[in-house]
Amino acid sequence: MALFGNKNNSSDEVIKVPESLGVIMDGNGRWAKKRMLPRSAGHRAGAENLKELCRNCGNYGVKYLTVYAFSTENWSRPQDEVDQLMKLFVEFFDRYDAELEQEGIRVRFTGDIASLPENIRKVCEEGERRSVNRKKMQLIVAFNYGGRRELVNAVQKISEKVKSGELDISDIDEKLISENMYLPDVPDPDLIIRPSGEMRLSNFLLWESAYSELWISDCLWPDFGFDELTQAFKDYAKRDRRYGGLSKNDKEE
Repeated sequence: MALFGNKNNSSDEVIKVPESLGVIMDGNGRWAKKRMLPRSAGHRAGAENLKELCRNCGNYGVKYLTVYAFSTENWSRPQDEVDQLMKLFVEFFDRYDAELEQEGIRVRFTGDIASLPENIRKVCEEGERRSVNRKKMQLIVAFNYGGRRELVNAVQKISEKVKSGELDISDIDEKLISENMYLPDVPDPDLIIRPSGEMRLSNFLLWESAYSELWISDCLWPDFGFDELTQAFKDYAKRDRRYGGLSKNDKEE
């Protein structure tokens, strides 16, 4: 966690930067509709904005940025929209890998990657391979991701170990479940940001978000910029993260 004093603010307002940040990139379709554009234009604007988010988070000192790009439920959208999203996914990493490299951003993927089309799996594999030695920040792209599916996958892995005799049922605890999630080395998100004003997690990081702070903005994702990110961090600095315990002030009373 990094702390920044705002020198331009007379109150010396502190900006607290989370080590691990989750972002639900929501509102592309509504952004396009407001401008009487096709939904594909909104998705493209949203992809462009992801590049800016990566740069801003890297400059602020975020170490892990997990973005919700495509959910397990998104397959129910019209086929032409799904096809456009898949094409945009490939195009994004073709166009911006050099910039991600310059920014020192390692790319990783979380989700049911094995069930994706072969060309998409290859993009994921190549993106992870090329960026493995970058150290500034990790960009974790949740693609074909669902929090419930991740939990089912963890339960299945643990069940196989119990069945084989490697584990006993009494060995199952929260730590073991966490160790069998998709990316167990990635810290749980300190803060989850959701643009677009929707008040729900939408199956995003259900296990990992147990004690995450939430920050909701009415700003649609393609318009979510540096000012909104800064405000989210300022508000996060005011949160009292008690993890079910008492705050320092409560203990002193």
